[in-house]
Amino acid sequence: MTAKSLAPLALLASAALLLTGCVNNETPSPGSSGSAAAMTVEKDDAAAKLLPEDVASSGKLVVGTDATYAPNEFKDADGNPTGWEIELADAMAAKLGLKTEYTISKFDNIIPGITGGKYDVGVSSFFDTVERQQQVDMIDYYTAGIQWAAPKGKPIDPDNACGLKLAVQNGTTEALDDGPAKSEACVAAGKPAIELLGYDTQDDATAAVALGRADALSADSPVTQYAVAQSDGKLETSGDVYSVFLYGMPIAKDSGLGEALKASLQSLMDDGTYTEILKKWGVDQGAIDAIDINGATE
Repeated sequence: MTAKSLAPLALLASAALLLTGCVNNETPSPGSSGSAAAMTVEKDDAAAKLLPEDVASSGKLVVGTDATYAPNEFKDADGNPTGWEIELADAMAAKLGLKTEYTISKFDNIIPGITGGKYDVGVSSFFDTVERQQQVDMIDYYTAGIQWAAPKGKPIDPDNACGLKLAVQNGTTEALDDGPAKSEACVAAGKPAIELLGYDTQDDATAAVALGRADALSADSPVTQYAVAQSDGKLETSGDVYSVFLYGMPIAKDSGLGEALKASLQSLMDDGTYTEILKKWGVDQGAIDAIDINGATE
C-alpha cells in the first residue's frame, strides 16, 4: 500500500477507483524483487534448505495481499503492489532464492485462499490472534496498534464515540472486534450504538471521512498515521494508539513453510535489511527484536 503518486484525500474516492482498475484483483502479478535486488539481499543457504520441496522447486513464493493499506501494502502508479511489507516479502524471497508472485485479493479472502492452497503466504497487515491461529500459523514480524483519525479540528475520543459513524475496512480487527465491542459498550451504558460503516478497502474508508460520510476512521496505527500525513491537512489522529498486537504472515498450518520464512526474516534482521526497510518507510517504531511463530496469546 505505497503509492508512487500520492493524491490528497479529497481525491481518494476517485483515485481508489482508478488504481483498482489497473490490475485484475484476482490475477497474479510477478514480483520483480526489485527492492530486494536494490538492497543486494544475498541468499541464505541455511534458510533455503528449510523450504518444502514443492515450494523450492517452484522457484516462487505465491503471496496473497490486499493492496489498499498504505504504507504497508498498496498499488503503485502502474497498479502493482508496493509498500514496506511488500519490500519485506521480496527480501524474504530473495533470502530463500525465490521470486515473489502476488495476487491482489480482498482482505477477507486471503486466509481462505491460504487454507485452500491458493497462496503460500499472506502479506496484508494481519494481527496475530489466537482465533486466527486456529486456522493458520502466523509468522510474527512487527507490532502495531489501533488508532483513530477524524476531520481536522473535530477530534473524537475513541472511548466516547457513541452515536457516531465509524469507517472501517471489512474483515479487519477494527471491523470484527474492536468497533463492535465499543458499540456494545455504548448500548450497555444506555447510549446510542456506534454505526460501523464497512468498506472493502481502506482507501474507501479513509475517503468516507475526508468526504464527510463518516465521523472517524479506525485502522492499524501506521496506516492511520500515513493517511493523516497524506491528507493535506484534512485529517488528524484522534486519541492514542491502543490494543497493540503482533503483525503475522499467515501460512497453512503445519505446512513446513514456517521455519523457512522465520529463518529468512531472522536473517534479514541480523544483516540490517529489516531495519533498513522499516526506516525507509518511517515505520521502524513497530520493529521487534526476534522473529516468532504464533506468538500471540490472546
